Amino acid sequence: MKHTISVLVENKFGVLARIAGLFSARGFNIDSLAVGETEDPSVSRMTIVSEGDEKTLEQIKKQLNKLIDIIKVMDFKDGEFIDRELILIKVSVTTKNRKEILEAIDSVGAKVVNAGAKSISIEESADQNKVRALIELMRPFGLLEVVRTGRIAMGVEDKGLTVKGKEEVNE
Repeated sequence: MKHTISVLVENKFGVLARIAGLFSARGFNIDSLAVGETEDPSVSRMTIVSEGDEKTLEQIKKQLNKLIDIIKVMDFKDGEFIDRELILIKVSVTTKNRKEILEAIDSVGAKVVNAGAKSISIEESADQNKVRALIELMRPFGLLEVVRTGRIAMGVEDKGLTVKGKEEVNE
């Protein structure tokens, strides 16, 4: 079972290595890892996606909470969080398929960030399913390079409530 864990940590040297070592020591592979400063520069948020059973996850959370530089550990459950991943894809392009590629990019709401004579670079920020779909959509044109950030996630305050612009809309 996939687990998304958000860990607030003190922004200090060696914290990432200790946390990665904890996962490794338990035989838990990290599928995705993203780390960045929060609104407070002394605090970073680590979003870790890993696969394992509930018992192993509980052990990991207990061990994480024992580490001195850990501020808070959150285990996100489906529907309780928003997640996104950033992807950059470089696709081979010819004069014959350029229009088709641009139409495909536009149809999924991705963005062209660089266009050259032999390649087009695309950017997308979306959930994991949309990122995978974009890769598969571009694969027939010839993937030259794919770069992904890993997932980031944050909890939601109210389930079923989406904010669009300045209006709140119940789904």
